[in-house]
Amino acid sequence: MTSTSTLVLDRDLQARTFLQLLNGELVAGASSQPVIDPATGESFAQSPVADAAQVDAAVAFAKAAFPMWRDTPVAERSNTVRAIADAIETRRDELARIIVLENGKPLESALADVDLAVTWARHVADASLTGTVLKDDAEAYIELRRKPIGVVAAIIPWNFPFFQMVYKVAPALVAGNTVVVKPAPTTPINAMVFGEILAELLPAGVVNIVGDAGEVGPHLTRHPDVGKVSFTGSTAAGRKVMASGAETLKRIVLELGGNDSAIVLEDADVTKVAAGIYSWAFMNTGQVCINIKRIYVPSSLYESFCEEFARHASAAVVGHGLDSGTDLGPIQNERQFDAVKGYLKLAHEDGTVIAGGHVLDRPGYFVEPTVVRDIDESSALIREETFGPIRSILRYDDLDDAIERANDTQYGLGNSVWGENVDAAAAVADRLESGTVWINTHFALDPGVPFGGRKQSGLGVEFGQEGLEEFTDPHVIHISHQ
Repeated sequence: MTSTSTLVLDRDLQARTFLQLLNGELVAGASSQPVIDPATGESFAQSPVADAAQVDAAVAFAKAAFPMWRDTPVAERSNTVRAIADAIETRRDELARIIVLENGKPLESALADVDLAVTWARHVADASLTGTVLKDDAEAYIELRRKPIGVVAAIIPWNFPFFQMVYKVAPALVAGNTVVVKPAPTTPINAMVFGEILAELLPAGVVNIVGDAGEVGPHLTRHPDVGKVSFTGSTAAGRKVMASGAETLKRIVLELGGNDSAIVLEDADVTKVAAGIYSWAFMNTGQVCINIKRIYVPSSLYESFCEEFARHASAAVVGHGLDSGTDLGPIQNERQFDAVKGYLKLAHEDGTVIAGGHVLDRPGYFVEPTVVRDIDESSALIREETFGPIRSILRYDDLDDAIERANDTQYGLGNSVWGENVDAAAAVADRLESGTVWINTHFALDPGVPFGGRKQSGLGVEFGQEGLEEFTDPHVIHISHQ
């Protein structure tokens, strides 16, 4: 049998029709918009865009399907998620190529995104939502059960569009909810392909996918029939989501911005640590909420670390994600490209650029991986989330001071500590104010480990048992024996 992925890879995506998923049917949008390849700045496909009526219909279909899906045995719901994972795997190459063209990341990274989605879906399909007995004695029997919320709005960002869509949809389904998915306006095609997969495997209305040109998100987050919003995006956008859901007291999980630090300790192996930090600082061209963005290095290692770190940045191959040998792709969209150009200007004004520092003179949204040293922490380049390939190396003489400076931010998503003495590194990690602190690595996510932010980096968690339970409400059964 000829694989679906092979057939699709041979097609001209410009000629292919991509459709939304509404009530189990693949349907056109009320309008359409071009999808831009950020490596060329040119359109490579057309994507459907929903109007308010279609969004309302999507929510209504999900609401109507909810009682049936809620009452479907959890084992059957889990088996359906496993079947979804299997179907994704059969279209791995097709999905990865689309992700490259939409997002810009190298093909190897796009394949990893699809593989992670499969791993996360299979993990959550094996999770348990059995009740917990809180009390069982002569006085009473009390059990805590978890009940699905209803219609979930899953709002997806553009940096890991497929992975993040699947890791929201899978636990929502296992928990018994129905879903309306809204992909980012600049990376919608992978979601439409996901709709093709789901149309074959789910009852009508259980998951609906609508296209967006920028208006759908607010409509969904304030919709009275949406019970929960699972949102990944900027802190500024997260505040708006929280405000719009307040009127109906929606359940909300927000995975928001970050300004992660890495603290290098005195005993660190500079060659090894510089390579490790570089990988996690520039992953996805620096467009990750949990990228390392501020690097604190003791004065005794500062010069050697700067030199080694800059060497890695200077050696990176920047190009189209489908080109062999590409290490880093472009900035994902023109708006973010303009923002990064502003940060490049700050890099030259506020610090010393020791690698990169320029926009590449070619089509597309390409920026050199840029390293800055000798920069004051009052600079917006340090205070704000840059979301681009610009990283700053900061000197410290006192470890307590470095910890205080690392914590001096509105964000609290992740941090990492790097050194040979793991006990000493763990002691530093305990003092850092973030949802996760890694030691001698960063961005090491696991489907069984909850992930979320402190301060203005978010509310609630994703992943793990705790992340699954975020898609439920607690329901207590209390039987009195009196």
